[in-house]
Amino acid sequence: MTHPIIKDLNQRHTAKKYDASKRISQSDLEIIYEAMRLSASSINSQPWKFIVIESDEAKQRMHETFANKYQFNQPHIKAASHIILFAHNPSYTRDDYANVVDKGIEDGRTKPQDREQAFGGYAFAELNTDANGNNAAWTKSQTYLALGNTMHVLARLGIDSTPMEGVDSELIGEIFKTELDGFVCEVALAAGYHHSEEDYNAALPKSRLAMQDVLTVI
Repeated sequence: MTHPIIKDLNQRHTAKKYDASKRISQSDLEIIYEAMRLSASSINSQPWKFIVIESDEAKQRMHETFANKYQFNQPHIKAASHIILFAHNPSYTRDDYANVVDKGIEDGRTKPQDREQAFGGYAFAELNTDANGNNAAWTKSQTYLALGNTMHVLARLGIDSTPMEGVDSELIGEIFKTELDGFVCEVALAAGYHHSEEDYNAALPKSRLAMQDVLTVI
C-alpha cells in the first residue's frame, strides 16, 4: 500500500539510540505542540499536562529520575532532542470540566444559555471516579490518546520517537513537583533523530500480526 499514512507508519520505529547532535526545528516543534493540544479525549476532558524537557538543566533533572530503575531508557534523556512528559490529573473534578465547558462557550461551540446542559458529559467522568475522588485510570487513558497522536505526527514529520513507560513516576513527581502541580506522569516520549550507525532497530524489518489475526469486519 502506497498511501502516505501507511508509509509513515511503516517507516516509524522505536528508536534505540539517538544522534545527540541533531535537534528538532522550532517550526516542527510548533506543529507537534499544536497537534498535542488538538488530541482527542473522552468528553473532551483534556485531563493532561504536556511537559517538554528541552534545556540541558531540565534534561539533567530528568536524567536523575532514573537513579533507581529503568536505566535502559536513561541514555535517551540527553541524546534525544526533546523529552515529553505526558501527565494526567488523578482527581479530575467538575470544576476542571467547567474550564472545558467555558472554553467551549468562548469558542462558540456551546451557547452561553446551554452551559448547565453542557455538564451532562461529566456524568461519564463520575462513572470512572471512586469514593475518594480518584479517576486516575480514566484520565491516564486519555494521555495515551495524545501519545499515539503525537507519535504519528512525529512520523509524518520524519522525526523518530521512543515511547517510555519505563519511567519512575515517583521520582518524576518529586523532581518535577512544581511543573506537575499535582498531576502524575507515568509515560514519557523521547523525540529526535536516530543514530544512523548505532540504532539497531532502524534497520530491522517491520513486523506485525497479519490483518486477519487482528481485524474482524462484521
